[in-house]
Amino acid sequence: MSFGEVLTAMVTPFNEDLTINYEKAIDLANYLVDNGSDGLVVLGTTGEVPTLSGEEKIKLLEVIVESVGNKAQIIAGTGSYSTQASIDFTKKAEEIGVDGVMLVTPYYNKPPQEGLYKHFKMVAGETDLPVMLYNVPGRTSRNIEPETIAKLAEIDNIVAVKEASGNLDQAIKIRSLTDDSFKIYSGDDSLTLPILSIGGEGVVSVASHLVGNELKAMIADFKAGKIKEAVQQNARLNKLFSTMFISTNPIPVKVALNLVGKEVGGLRPPLVGLNDDLEKRLKSVLAEYNLLD
Repeated sequence: MSFGEVLTAMVTPFNEDLTINYEKAIDLANYLVDNGSDGLVVLGTTGEVPTLSGEEKIKLLEVIVESVGNKAQIIAGTGSYSTQASIDFTKKAEEIGVDGVMLVTPYYNKPPQEGLYKHFKMVAGETDLPVMLYNVPGRTSRNIEPETIAKLAEIDNIVAVKEASGNLDQAIKIRSLTDDSFKIYSGDDSLTLPILSIGGEGVVSVASHLVGNELKAMIADFKAGKIKEAVQQNARLNKLFSTMFISTNPIPVKVALNLVGKEVGGLRPPLVGLNDDLEKRLKSVLAEYNLLD
């Protein structure tokens, strides 16, 4: 199965007092689904999940599933550095009615490859939902090696990986060790086209908050054999892709959404907004893409 081609790692909107603005979350979810997103990854890094309480996570999933679950794939980030906690939250997400779960590499405790394998296998074994692995060694300090991913891909409901190592060679090796039923998603907007070229399915995107339709068109062109058009679109979007990471994600994308009128609020500590120079740079790029009113 496929979760789709463009999955947006959705930000979590906040009120002025930094409580979750659930109405704005519903508005944003609908906007994304209506503008190129086949699915939403809720409670990921971009959603500031480390700062959300258990009650907030559950309510956010409930309102998103209720509002757009009938027209998009909803994937819940339910992984953590605790295997049992990951199992418990995955079960809760399944009860809420999500379409799949994303399990991040356990962070901080730095398990060896066998520990990673057992962790993901144990969580997947406690749910009927399809599972996407999330490999992001830059944040977790652990890389899921291609051989471990291939071994995990043999488990029926482990169906995909969000590959955010930034290492194209790794993605190529994963593809060589797995069959086409196992989907590879780029975890970096700038590597979407290269990942597609080696047999990837799509992207878990940050930039799709702003250019979801353009990303969707680029992927469609590539898969239709319109390689020149896809390459041109990728080149056109490249500056925006890189600008979304001029500071720690999701700082730039939240500031950008506010600047274009989407009103997603601020950031919870320990994250902070952009300094004046970076915000000026961001505004300039948004203007180049005709995203500002």
